[in-house]
Amino acid sequence: MNSFVYDIPVKVYFGQNQLSNLGKELQKYGKRVLLTYGGGSIKKMGLYDKIVAEVKKAGLELFELSGIEPNPRITSVNQGAEICRKEKIDVLLAVGGGSTIDATKFIGAGAFHDGDVWDILTGKVSITHCLPIITVLTLSATGSEMDTAAVISNLETKDKIGYLHPMLLPKVSFLDPTHTFSVSSYQTACGAADILSHIIEVYFNMNQDLYMLDTVAEGLMKTVIKYTPIAMKEPDNYEARANLMWASSWAINGFLNGGKMQAWSCHPMEHELSAFYDITHGLGLAILTPRWMEYTLDETTAAKFHQFGCNVFGMDKDREPMAVAKKSIDMLSDFFFNTLGLKSTFTEIGIDETHFSIMAKKACGGGVLPGFKPLNQQDIETIFKACL
Repeated sequence: MNSFVYDIPVKVYFGQNQLSNLGKELQKYGKRVLLTYGGGSIKKMGLYDKIVAEVKKAGLELFELSGIEPNPRITSVNQGAEICRKEKIDVLLAVGGGSTIDATKFIGAGAFHDGDVWDILTGKVSITHCLPIITVLTLSATGSEMDTAAVISNLETKDKIGYLHPMLLPKVSFLDPTHTFSVSSYQTACGAADILSHIIEVYFNMNQDLYMLDTVAEGLMKTVIKYTPIAMKEPDNYEARANLMWASSWAINGFLNGGKMQAWSCHPMEHELSAFYDITHGLGLAILTPRWMEYTLDETTAAKFHQFGCNVFGMDKDREPMAVAKKSIDMLSDFFFNTLGLKSTFTEIGIDETHFSIMAKKACGGGVLPGFKPLNQQDIETIFKACL
């Protein structure tokens, strides 16, 4: 196995009634706060009023940027960065799911770039500084509250770019499962698909690594499979929401990576889908993942699928390995499309073959995507077509 460095210094307040600590955490970084959020659901659930009260109680000056979109747009990022420069913002407060947090990360970096923040995402300009970021999570899905990554979309160019940088890591995150009680059944299901995909991208790996990390990954997957249907049926089930929220953070904060050195596969493919069609990220991953699994399953990879089937779905270890491997994919598909009720094909969500070629080329950078099984443009097109 490879050696590795693990360094995720995010302070987490987990559980109910933790917002009483918000003011003192914000005060550590300055007096002028930019609150960022999405379409206004935080107002309907009463969270907005609680946050404003805590900010004012701490004697801080509050500015706002609302309307951050799912698959957050570079236009919103540029707007936020301009507010930061104009109002001399000291600290950012992102309240919402991964889209709001991702946009806020690049608002923080963009505040130090006097130009289009897209220049950073495309590599024309490097990140040199970032405003401190504090998050209040309202959706268990992306794990952005505890990682160094952000994904931003550009509708004009039909690009969706993921970017990692240590300066994008939040300083503090507030994770109260009650803040996810109002999340719809559909978004809960999509969030679960996103969490599982984050784990799968690391778990399905040909590199030998710590046995312990595989068992943790398997435990996280079993947690999502167990608690998502409960949260969908009982939205205010605290135990279910808490398990999903903490699994979301640990699925992608770097812990599971260990010393594995491998590119992800399904996420680059899905980023092209949502760049062209603006679909929900988790839904795209749910449709893609089983087809990617079917395409990558062969005699050289069957052992990993066998391990997945036995340790996650409880299949008989004495059964023929390839049979278990194939059944494990069927069981994941059944979870996504029957248990969670997500759409199972591109056709059902209005996607056809029109852009497959260009999407596949962009997904692999015109070369080879060096994932669990290396994929070139033709491979990716074949996977896309299997999703129809």
